[in-house]
Amino acid sequence: MPTKGKITEPEGVYFITFTCLHWRPLIQLVDGYDLVYKWFDYLKSKGHYIVGYVIMPNHIHVLIAFRNTIQSINTIVGNGKRFMAYAIVKRLKAMSEETLLRKLEWNVNMSDRERNKLHEVWESSFNWKECRTNAFLRQKLNYTNANPCKGKWMLADTPVNYLHCSAKYYATGEQGCYKVLHYLELADIDLTR
Repeated sequence: MPTKGKITEPEGVYFITFTCLHWRPLIQLVDGYDLVYKWFDYLKSKGHYIVGYVIMPNHIHVLIAFRNTIQSINTIVGNGKRFMAYAIVKRLKAMSEETLLRKLEWNVNMSDRERNKLHEVWESSFNWKECRTNAFLRQKLNYTNANPCKGKWMLADTPVNYLHCSAKYYATGEQGCYKVLHYLELADIDLTR
């Protein structure tokens, strides 16, 4: 079962999932894949590693190796969601998606409204699991990489052919749309520094 709540450790490898509000395909609607990659770039600039990912039309699964950080991991993820939300709303406005924008406004709770929040783009929390063993990490990586071809999605004929996913790298050794660090390379990295 997914865990919600505070991640207390300042480092580690985490499987993180967050979802657009009410599972709306907002990422796809605004072609917001680049926004997620910008967040990944930001994480890398702070010394963290992207180990695997899939960007779906309405949610994101990502395996992140966080290096010892002063800021809490929850804050890092929350800030990423916030900045992506601003950009998604900006694109929705440019697309004149007024009805959808009103729905996103209506879903802002009162306490957030008092802090001048205007739109609710993401579900309020995110799910996470710490990956303490390579076996568990591989399980989450396999789940992540298979996601585009599961259930109702069928976004490609095989996961390797889905552009916004790390499946290609893990299946062929060739980096896909976004460069990831192979999980086996984590053994050579001290995440506590």
